[in-house]
Amino acid sequence: MHDFCFTIPYGILLVIGGIFGYLKKQSLASLGGGGGAGLLLTLAGYLSLKAFEKRKNSYFALILETIIAAALAFVMGQRYIETSKIMPAGIVAGLSALMTSFYIYKLATGGNYIPAKAE
Repeated sequence: MHDFCFTIPYGILLVIGGIFGYLKKQSLASLGGGGGAGLLLTLAGYLSLKAFEKRKNSYFALILETIIAAALAFVMGQRYIETSKIMPAGIVAGLSALMTSFYIYKLATGGNYIPAKAE
């Protein structure tokens, strides 16, 4: 599975969650954290997709995705420990930890699989 297949939906989900958090509680932290991280992840996923279309790997995008997901897992994990609230802290922490593991796996295995050109 390619990183952009998960990254783009993950980023969009975070943007929607950030906007929802802002609308529900007027939380600029939700808008900045969720929306900003989600936009960056969506952009990184798009960069990775465009590189894949050119039959290349975008290690810049993959590293950016890993850093953002790890930061979200850490910050939201801390928030979950403090508040014990499953939504949104526990869900975002768990999902971000899974995504961080996936990105580390992709980095360790050399990025996205580029199939040989059919002749």
